[in-house]
Amino acid sequence: MKIAYLSTFHPYRGGIAQFNASLFRALRERNEVRAYNFTRQYPDSLFPGKTQYVQPGDATDALDNVRVLDSINPLSYFRAAEAINAFTPDLLVMKFWMSFFGPSLGAVAGRMKPPTKVVTVLDNVIAHEKRFFDLPFTKYFLRRNHGFVAMSSSVERDLLSLSPGARCIRIPHPLYDHFGEKADRAAARERLGIGPEKRAVLFFGFIRDYKGLDLLIEAFGRLDDRYVLVIAGETYGSFDAYSALIARSPLRDNIRVFNDYIPDSRVPEFFSAADVCVLPYRSATQSGITSIAYHFDLPVIATDVGGLAEEVGGRKAGLVVERPDPDAIAAGIRTYFDGGMKEACVANIANVKREESWSNFAEKLTRFAATL
Repeated sequence: MKIAYLSTFHPYRGGIAQFNASLFRALRERNEVRAYNFTRQYPDSLFPGKTQYVQPGDATDALDNVRVLDSINPLSYFRAAEAINAFTPDLLVMKFWMSFFGPSLGAVAGRMKPPTKVVTVLDNVIAHEKRFFDLPFTKYFLRRNHGFVAMSSSVERDLLSLSPGARCIRIPHPLYDHFGEKADRAAARERLGIGPEKRAVLFFGFIRDYKGLDLLIEAFGRLDDRYVLVIAGETYGSFDAYSALIARSPLRDNIRVFNDYIPDSRVPEFFSAADVCVLPYRSATQSGITSIAYHFDLPVIATDVGGLAEEVGGRKAGLVVERPDPDAIAAGIRTYFDGGMKEACVANIANVKREESWSNFAEKLTRFAATL
């Protein structure tokens, strides 16, 4: 099958680019695949982080791609469609995670010539952080696809609420496997300032309001001195409110903050030093953080929102707390440690790692596309 893959690739950084690179390589095992990229992903004035691009020293999958699409230049929409049509693909694969991209990706999808089919992997359909243009931009985009891949039942439900009758297949998020091996636990703990006897709780990834870091900081203050909280990730916006919460915490001396983008080379250090990764999200669809954690055999504690219960509780790879609330999160952390849950969770993660590979994801996607 000839496949065009239009989304975010190198030189952009972050989870979306990582996902696309991994899926691209899996699709290429059995198909002829060409990657098409943005010339401009976000205007700099709208990007909430420090930079969209890989930096010197970042480990990155610099696969070849054709940069054709400017998210805010309608003339580029026509040029991108023309370039992809010239490749004459059987299938156009895209990834959708924010309504902002609805006009650009939708315009390209709507200009594909038969017999090209369009299938999009959905991260989100209904936004975590609402904007006035979400609904019209998203509906515009959805109408221009032949089929969809949802990675959780909550995303599938959201899709069908906006586009009843949409063709959709559900495939769980594969486990990230490009971060390499686990680091030495003792050495990793020493570098992060974690004593060998401490119970280490990790919050990892971009820090945004809906991810509930404030809830976790408050929950952590309800624990005791045996615990250490490691916060690792770049803030989208200001970290000031979190700093104030940390300053008021009775366990502030047990909180380690690494408020910056964590390059791939350092990811093993954080996940190898931790005893559990906590996702205290207020809302969610699915999370790529669980896929990183499972790669490093690290169980997860997550709130019961979106698809997290499937990713964690459904796989028996951690513990699901009933609500995004500091008391509930603190109780979940205590239950995990005092109940000695880690060993059983790690054994279940081994089963997940065997079943949910990028190759299996790619094979299911292409089989689905062939039915459209």
